[in-house]
Amino acid sequence: MTTAVEARVPEHGREAVSPLPTEFERLFRAEYPRVVRVAYRVLGDEAAAEDVAQEVFLSFYRAHPATADYAAAWLHAAAAHTALNALRSRGRRATREGAQAIRYDAASPDPVEAVATAETRAEVRAILARLSDRDAALLALRHAGLSYAEIAAAIDVRASSVGTLLRRAEDAFRREMT
Repeated sequence: MTTAVEARVPEHGREAVSPLPTEFERLFRAEYPRVVRVAYRVLGDEAAAEDVAQEVFLSFYRAHPATADYAAAWLHAAAAHTALNALRSRGRRATREGAQAIRYDAASPDPVEAVATAETRAEVRAILARLSDRDAALLALRHAGLSYAEIAAAIDVRASSVGTLLRRAEDAFRREMT
């Protein structure tokens, strides 16, 4: 039996109380940090990563049961793909606007080092945007800390193939760097 937790959902300018299934809340609490981390590894922007996580969970909630065996894998893969789409969109927008702002990195007191770090991050994100979706997702998922088994479930391949696929993705990344 599904119990529900009350959640406040905006409804045409006023708040309404809507039941949120406990199973979904449990899934959200268990997977939200990892979904944000996957998106952050691609985007490098915490607020944008949280926006991606919201979008991913909302899409999952609308179309899938929270108790589905594939829930975590689906969420991780969707986070990588949605973040990559946001990254590509951001790249197109930046090109249109012609903006080349360098963000100051508070962890680096040296402005030269901050500029170099920002340029390196921007270059990595530009390369990810040029890679195939699968290669970019593989790299993003692995660098977000997912295990081979979790990556395999997210991209629907055998766990024994993940190492080879990662090596190929890394090779493609290196080729794009040159």
